[in-house]
Amino acid sequence: MLNLSGLVDSLRGLPAFRAAFHAMERREVPALGVIRSARPFVVAALANEWRSPVIVVTARIDRAYNLSEQLPVWRGAAEGIYRFSEPAPLFYERAPWGETAIRARLEALSALMPPEDIDLTPLPPVIVTSARGLMQRTLPVSVFRQRSMVLRPGARHSIEALVGRWVAMGYEATSMVIEPGTFSRRGGILDIFPMAHDQPARIEFFDDEIDSLRTFAADSQRSTGKIARLVVTPAREAMPGDAPAAVGALRAWFDGLPDPSAEAINPKGDLPLLESGAAFPFIEHYLPYLYRNPVSLLDYAPDDSLILIEDGAELHETIAEIEAAAGSSRAEKIKAGALAVDHPLPYLTWDQISEALRDRPHAYLHAADDTAEETGVMRGLLAPELRFGGQLKHFLPHIRKQRDAGDTVVVLTNQAARLSEIWHEQETEFLSRTDAVAEPPPPKSLTFVDGMIGEGWRLRTGSGETHLFTDTEIFGWSRPEPRRRRPAKRSRAPELAYADLREGDFVVHVDYGVGRFAGMRKRTIESLQREYLVIEYGGTDTLFVPIHQADRLTRYVGPDDKPPTLNKLGQADWSRIRGKAKQAAENEAKELLDLYARREAAPGHAFNPDTPWQHELEASFPFIETEDQLRAVREVKQDMETAHPMDRLICGDVGFGKTEVALRAAFKAVNDGKQVAILVPTTILAQQHYLTFSRRLAAFPIRVEVLSRFRTKEEQSRILTQLAAREIDIIIGTHRLIQEDVAIPDVGLMIIDEEQRFGVKHKEHFKKLRTAVDILTLTATPIPRTLYMGLTGVRDISMIQTPPEDRLPVVTHVGVFDETLVRQAVLRELERGGQIFVVHNRVQTIEHLRERLEQIVPEARIIVGHGQMDERVLASVMTAFGNGEYDVLLATSIIESGLDIPNANTLVVDRADWFGLAQLYQLRGRVGRSAQQAYAYFFHPAHNRLTEEARARLETLSEYTELGSGYQIAMRDLELRGSGDILSTRQTGHVATVGLHLYTQMLAEAVRRLRGRADAGAAPSLSDSSVLIDLPITAYLPADTIPDMAQRLQLYRRIGGLTGAHHVDEMREELIDRFGAMPPAVEGLLYQIAVKLLAQSAGATAILHRSGVIEIKLPYLVEIDRTRLNNLLGGDTRVTRTAVELPTDDGWRDRLLAILRLLSRRAAEGIGA
Repeated sequence: MLNLSGLVDSLRGLPAFRAAFHAMERREVPALGVIRSARPFVVAALANEWRSPVIVVTARIDRAYNLSEQLPVWRGAAEGIYRFSEPAPLFYERAPWGETAIRARLEALSALMPPEDIDLTPLPPVIVTSARGLMQRTLPVSVFRQRSMVLRPGARHSIEALVGRWVAMGYEATSMVIEPGTFSRRGGILDIFPMAHDQPARIEFFDDEIDSLRTFAADSQRSTGKIARLVVTPAREAMPGDAPAAVGALRAWFDGLPDPSAEAINPKGDLPLLESGAAFPFIEHYLPYLYRNPVSLLDYAPDDSLILIEDGAELHETIAEIEAAAGSSRAEKIKAGALAVDHPLPYLTWDQISEALRDRPHAYLHAADDTAEETGVMRGLLAPELRFGGQLKHFLPHIRKQRDAGDTVVVLTNQAARLSEIWHEQETEFLSRTDAVAEPPPPKSLTFVDGMIGEGWRLRTGSGETHLFTDTEIFGWSRPEPRRRRPAKRSRAPELAYADLREGDFVVHVDYGVGRFAGMRKRTIESLQREYLVIEYGGTDTLFVPIHQADRLTRYVGPDDKPPTLNKLGQADWSRIRGKAKQAAENEAKELLDLYARREAAPGHAFNPDTPWQHELEASFPFIETEDQLRAVREVKQDMETAHPMDRLICGDVGFGKTEVALRAAFKAVNDGKQVAILVPTTILAQQHYLTFSRRLAAFPIRVEVLSRFRTKEEQSRILTQLAAREIDIIIGTHRLIQEDVAIPDVGLMIIDEEQRFGVKHKEHFKKLRTAVDILTLTATPIPRTLYMGLTGVRDISMIQTPPEDRLPVVTHVGVFDETLVRQAVLRELERGGQIFVVHNRVQTIEHLRERLEQIVPEARIIVGHGQMDERVLASVMTAFGNGEYDVLLATSIIESGLDIPNANTLVVDRADWFGLAQLYQLRGRVGRSAQQAYAYFFHPAHNRLTEEARARLETLSEYTELGSGYQIAMRDLELRGSGDILSTRQTGHVATVGLHLYTQMLAEAVRRLRGRADAGAAPSLSDSSVLIDLPITAYLPADTIPDMAQRLQLYRRIGGLTGAHHVDEMREELIDRFGAMPPAVEGLLYQIAVKLLAQSAGATAILHRSGVIEIKLPYLVEIDRTRLNNLLGGDTRVTRTAVELPTDDGWRDRLLAILRLLSRRAAEGIGA
């Protein structure tokens, strides 16, 4: 972690700083006069000195965010720094506050109000908030303290009472604990994810005593370690347990409301929810009714807390604007009947806040007003640094001169390696690089530091100056703010990968064909209970699939949106259909392998290993790479360093970092003396890549250019000449790049972004290139897992499936166009200094929508952009919006891909029903590209004007909002419109009869077989006939252990898909950890799976129980020496012509496993099988 705390120490001893600090101790109210770029630096210094909590208040939300992100750098640690966020809705807006905001707020309150016997933070906390965060009312201090609890091993609690208390505190019961604010119960085990904790906890009881406390990982659900105590604070600021008492004040208003309708937003349905005493999404809207006395963040802070206000005049002005907007919204909602006339104020007014500040130590960070009595006590101490705009020939002599004059110079840049290299080319003196300045640097020193921060400054120390230069001063562009504490990643429990099967879905059973899934059913046969998956087939046929055969079942996806024909049981048709599909897959695999072999044999350029410059560029990446990104980079480099042409596909969800992989590959090629061509489908994407590549490569002698219709003819002619003369290293362009007049004489790498969006002629051109140069293709269209496995070994594919660390899921709203909602969405974004995309895909009517938007939100600056504009005009529109000159970009779908404006975090799509599902998903990917919470609104006409397909698309979009849900979106899109051209048209018929998943499994198996290898981790061969298991044991997951049916189904599919004995052992450990001691039925189920796996290895076709005997059916027994096998097995076994028989005496279970292990070893050695 970047650490500049040593520079803070150099400030704390200066007379001006000490004078300011003592003035605050005396409860004077100084205006410090600190320049904006140095405010985090000064706040850290004050917080290190102050012995009580420090609260920093900014007027704007974005400044609060940036300040909270920078403070850990100056304090040297992220612990004890909190962001007291603003709820997502504006005041009086009846909408969820948002999990991230609620959690951040409760963490801050917990830091100020820990249980009396626990000090949660070693340092007094620093809490950063904005005007609206400070105004927002919260629950009373006494309520927060009374409801918090500390749990320890050995303490006694009634489980029922504990669960009831958690519900009253706002925790929600769920089948699995994955998200903060949830809990689950399974017998004597309670799981809970407290709001102020980074990990969920598992509480195991012995009777009513806590036997153990341990944390667990939300993604695997496995325990990670024991803990001595667990602090559980409220999960909401409006406590559900307090809601029923407040209903009386609302009942008359609720009774006067009309009944809710499908098209109108009506809060009447909130009444029974409030009465229930359980949490629901809008409960915070009623917080002022639950707690009548206004309480804010300041009420939680001790009296000697220091309040630092960034800019008092701006804060006052912002609060006045918020109050005015809230008053207007209140009047509108009361008039519309959406708000009670006597609804209490949900916020504190400026007068109330001023009164709360009056008796507390506080100060203003901003420059003092010349007319005010106060003076800036630190004015002149800090000043902005000079800016050099990338002119290193001026910058390096300047810092040498400063250093030689006795000053301290710190150069903080993500290009530290490159700059120090240039320095060493000119200077004999060696300078080291570091990522930490934990001690004050000595005078007359120059330090290069790897890292990033907003802007630099210079500090006058009396004996000289301390200079801090950043990329802003050196290169003229600012870096993203450093990311500190990561929000808890939304994890997917292991079985959620199997959650794609629902009642009514079409499915394919490998052995019986296409049917319809009809749920699960428990049956008792000969006093033994088992649970089955029920599949309905043609006519009245029904198949009960044992749980151990769940892996033989896949979801059906066809080539189009037509429902499949259901097969009938007991007919030979399915065997014939499956045989034809298998032969087709075999032929397709041969063709793919032939193409792959031809490319492997073609000569190509083998690039050299990474150079020091390559390492420097990669070290300058301003974010933390995900494991998938790093893996993709490694695979691309390995391909480039071989002597045959690369043809690799990078497949990753929207905003998951594919461009960075491409950039590193391009840089590697240029370092080897080759030119790089980057081909993109749209002009806007070309311009975006040009800006990204130019900025990232600014410190290196690399020439980047763009060829698109944004360039004049004269500019294009100049670029083509320079390209042919090898004066341009990286050329980025649209299809213009592959026209005949474009000569790239030494092209070594071509990067194709979103190849599927190019035309047929262009794709033919790409095919020719694939045997000549290295090709890297990027796509955001997810590939189904089965197809990915099918192509493994014949097409080089890298999957990037992990979201960047600091991403949050986009809050998605789908509904009828609502002007009030549009206004609230735009105002919310403007309030935090952000920007908004509005998409309307009809050029003819886009100006009409502009006029309407100007009436809805007159405060917003709106600019229009679409593909029919003159190229230069469109370019200027995009540049102006990217530079923040406008608040709203009203555009057609030209923004669908490639546009990367991290400051734009609200998207409004008009007539979302005009778009395809993949388009809508791409559009949603335009927002949420930073750590800020993003919002997407998809509006459509009234439901009676929607087609069934449009309704299904929009429902899917609102259902799948998690990060990385592109896979589920893609699969739903396949179901809605079919698999289309994912596979060649020759295969369409086979996909229709056996489904996409089964066909691609066949393809994967054929590829493995033809290549003569068994890939590690590959699924069992489909040619393996299913082993029939019928043993005298009870085998199922009891409902009292796992009450949620969907979770049981998901676990059944996981268990049925286990592929090795060690996996069975791991599953047993996991189930014990998650659900406690296993009942015999669960042990029986795992035993069945272990038997099935061994039986498959042994070549058995069935394991049956008949009249007190277990029969192991082995087809090869007729061909071997059965007497020898009988002697080898020994004991009471009997080997017949068809089976090995074992009596069901005591211990038969262990004996059966031992026999199967021996038979498996013999089969592996080729004996008897």
